Amino acid sequence: MADVARLAGVSSQTVSRVANGQPGVVATTRDQVLAAMRELGYRPNSAARALKRGEFHTIGVILFTLATIGNSRTVEAIAMEAARRKYATTLMPVAAPTQDAVSGAFSRLEELAVDGIIVIMEVHLLNDAAITLPPGVHVVVVDSDAGDRYTVVDTDQASGAGQATEHLLGLGHHTVWHIAGPQESFASERRTAAWRSTLEDAGRPVPPLLRGDWSAESGYRAGLALADEPGCTAVFVANDQMALGVLRAMHEKGRAVPGEVSVVGFDDLPDSGAFTPPLTTIHQDFAEVGRRCVDAVLRQIHTRPGVAREHGTTLVPTRLVVRDSTAAPPATAPATTPRRRAARR
Repeated sequence: MADVARLAGVSSQTVSRVANGQPGVVATTRDQVLAAMRELGYRPNSAARALKRGEFHTIGVILFTLATIGNSRTVEAIAMEAARRKYATTLMPVAAPTQDAVSGAFSRLEELAVDGIIVIMEVHLLNDAAITLPPGVHVVVVDSDAGDRYTVVDTDQASGAGQATEHLLGLGHHTVWHIAGPQESFASERRTAAWRSTLEDAGRPVPPLLRGDWSAESGYRAGLALADEPGCTAVFVANDQMALGVLRAMHEKGRAVPGEVSVVGFDDLPDSGAFTPPLTTIHQDFAEVGRRCVDAVLRQIHTRPGVAREHGTTLVPTRLVVRDSTAAPPATAPATTPRRRAARR
């Protein structure tokens, strides 16, 4: 900085104001300083400035897995929005959903000097108070039911599942079968509860629940079982990947989609419209989830000390995307009460 000041013929304080984008420097002087910086190859020490101001323009992200489409697309959306707001992101995967692992991730991110943290938790740990987050940290939680204690941003899981079930009932199907995600997933259980309550509110029988693990292979296995159910004419699947497996199973079993069985997914993956047939599904706005997460954590970062933090849950709306995998049931479809079976896992 002293070298730049000598070359530009100004004080070090003036160089500092120009480097930090502060007002109070006339245009000609600012141009002199910038020219001197370029000539000398000077770049301000952003780390030193961050330490001085206590702001590092970095957001940490803690999550348990990137294997699921929802998590990976949420992380992508957070990173894109953070970059647009001139913030970097630091990803911290957690190997096991335990208190020690989560506390360790928070400690590591604090060592890396992040301004705030977004936690993507797809299990019920926060809901059951099995895990608590460190106090005094700027934190936003995704995919949880802990809005009474934290700032939470989530997709409107219940509305999406309700729309999917109502769509199938509206086409004339007597009831709707469901292939759920893992039981430990908050999103899966939210969708399952909404599917069940929608059927009950309509006075329709609730078929036995089948479960998968979000993968196409697990959807395929559940689809093979449903293909043998003569009364199954409509299936709501908890994500598009499992729905892809269901489409394969129905094809192999000779049950036409949507001629004999209608299928609805959840996520609206970029490839969902290229399935055979193109998949009717529930659209999740992952970009909006990312925007709201970053906006919420930045509001905390910029809130004056001593001001109470806002708790509560922000739900991002979902919408039904109708394609070619759903239709009215065949005229010969039996309107029978589904026979009971053990829930598959």
